[in-house]
Amino acid sequence: MKDSTYNINVMEKIKIGISSCLLGNNVRYDGGHKWDRYVTDTLGVYFEWVPVCPEVEYGLPIPREAMHLVGDPATPRLVTIRTGVDHTDGMLRWADKKLKELENEKLCGFIFKSKSPSSGISGIKVYTSSKMPSHKGTGIFGGAFMRQFPLIPVIDDGRLHDPPLRENFVERVFVYQRWKDFLKKSPSIKDLVAFHTEHKLLILSHSPKHLSVLGKLVADAKQIERKELFTRYMTLLMEGLQLIATVNKNTNVLMHIAGYFRKNLSPHDKQELLEIIDQYHRKYVPLIVPIVIINHYVRKFDEPYLKIQSYLNPHPLELMLRNHV
Repeated sequence: MKDSTYNINVMEKIKIGISSCLLGNNVRYDGGHKWDRYVTDTLGVYFEWVPVCPEVEYGLPIPREAMHLVGDPATPRLVTIRTGVDHTDGMLRWADKKLKELENEKLCGFIFKSKSPSSGISGIKVYTSSKMPSHKGTGIFGGAFMRQFPLIPVIDDGRLHDPPLRENFVERVFVYQRWKDFLKKSPSIKDLVAFHTEHKLLILSHSPKHLSVLGKLVADAKQIERKELFTRYMTLLMEGLQLIATVNKNTNVLMHIAGYFRKNLSPHDKQELLEIIDQYHRKYVPLIVPIVIINHYVRKFDEPYLKIQSYLNPHPLELMLRNHV
């Protein structure tokens, strides 16, 4: 049976793009950095960083005049605050070239600097003609990256410190990596069925609707050209996984899993499992508590379907992403 756990010592690091300042590099407009120790000390155990600083790589000095976004929030301009120099077109030309380079890096995610007019990915201030800033902008490079690589998981450093959003991002990174590994093997339809089976409960925890649509797609696989099939599958998969796995959705999955043990557990053990799931549902304990007990029963009873489910081990336990209430 497949071993779905992670071994820190043998797993290959996953390549992730990142705003260079978050690694402690002094590249910001004021000559400083925004070193994020969670990024370097915790995620760095599993991720190999590919640092990018759009403004410096584009050719601006350190330190430099600060910039902001102005104009239409849908198509803002990147302009220096004091002298009014417009760097938009130059930055877009640089970004086009940089994105071609990054395509060769085979990234599985990107962590951007929040609030940055060049690297931010959402909620960036855009100063309109009314002089009142809109918070609907996207950084010039951040926006270009998402348009070029719409399926690659992205997050900014602000959202990275929100536990549910952090868990969602890291989970998607590991799924994206597994999909890339899947494609390397010249997969067949049978292989796609196996991949989908392994991820069913994970998808269910995010979006029952997407699980249903993906199931139908896999069932009709023989009627679809192979390249189109895989593209549609991955697009729907990443779209579904972007939805947060809420307590209610996780509870639904946990109850579904509990049904697999109805013939094996004693009445006392069954009641204990249901009580722990209820405690999670009431937000008294974190998700890791019922998951640990369920994994114990999966091993004890050698339950084949559950042994392969990525939901029970979606990312390294050491990251403690399911420890929040």
